[in-house]
Amino acid sequence: MNASFDGFFGTIKTMTKILEINALTFRYENEQSAPTLDKVSFDVAPGEWIAIIGQNGSGKSTTARLIDGLLEAESGTVRVDGIELTKENVWDLRRKIGMVFQNPDNQFVGATVEDDVAFGMENQGVPRDEMLLRVKEALDQVNMQEFRTKEPARLSGGQKQRVAIAGIVALRPEIMILDEATSMLDPTGRTDIMRVIKEIKQKYSLTVLSITHDLEEAASADRILVMKDGKIVRDTKPRELFSSDDNLMELGIDVPFSSYLMKDLRAAGFDLPSGYMTEAELIDFLCA
Repeated sequence: MNASFDGFFGTIKTMTKILEINALTFRYENEQSAPTLDKVSFDVAPGEWIAIIGQNGSGKSTTARLIDGLLEAESGTVRVDGIELTKENVWDLRRKIGMVFQNPDNQFVGATVEDDVAFGMENQGVPRDEMLLRVKEALDQVNMQEFRTKEPARLSGGQKQRVAIAGIVALRPEIMILDEATSMLDPTGRTDIMRVIKEIKQKYSLTVLSITHDLEEAASADRILVMKDGKIVRDTKPRELFSSDDNLMELGIDVPFSSYLMKDLRAAGFDLPSGYMTEAELIDFLCA
């Protein structure tokens, strides 16, 4: 670490890595075969968006839970903001990480939306005036202010995820982990939530770690880690990964819809740029 300055989320340090995962190995109880995670290593820079993709059982969610201290590794280390995660400091380091799960109902504890967003801050002892300000700012950011007095259980799936994200934003972490956070939403809801997350990431300079099966979501990341059988088998840029569909099926992942469409359009005589384009980029190109 070289220098620091005070920002919206507190002191932001100029450093090369905010997450350092080194030789992480984990196996669940009574697991006799190969470990769920087998010496997984990767680094994440501050402000970077990393997507982790792979088949079910490849170790994606286990990796997220080890980083957040919800599971304890058999061996290897997790360093958050330069500090190694241990049993003694797990609660302190967890303040730096906000995690949004697949099913937001599992995160709700408040009787109303605003109570739920305030819950984490109450546990951290945030003063009431500051808490009320953060609740308002967070709900404004996810466009849920008009629902502040509603019961979370009465919201739609997309609205629930917005509230879950607001609860994380109000805590002002440095890292946001999305563990299949959009998998229960329809395409419209998924697109809407991803737009909100992108806006929040940019506004607060968050580091994002996205565990996902959605390839369009993964394509929005700065880097993609592909996991298979508890190991990272690819660490690359989205365009590099999706520009060639030669071995994606062997890695246990599908080819994005836009890649299929571009292939069919070329076969029909359309002159398209080489390489990979997201659905939005392809639509813009065709409309132009």
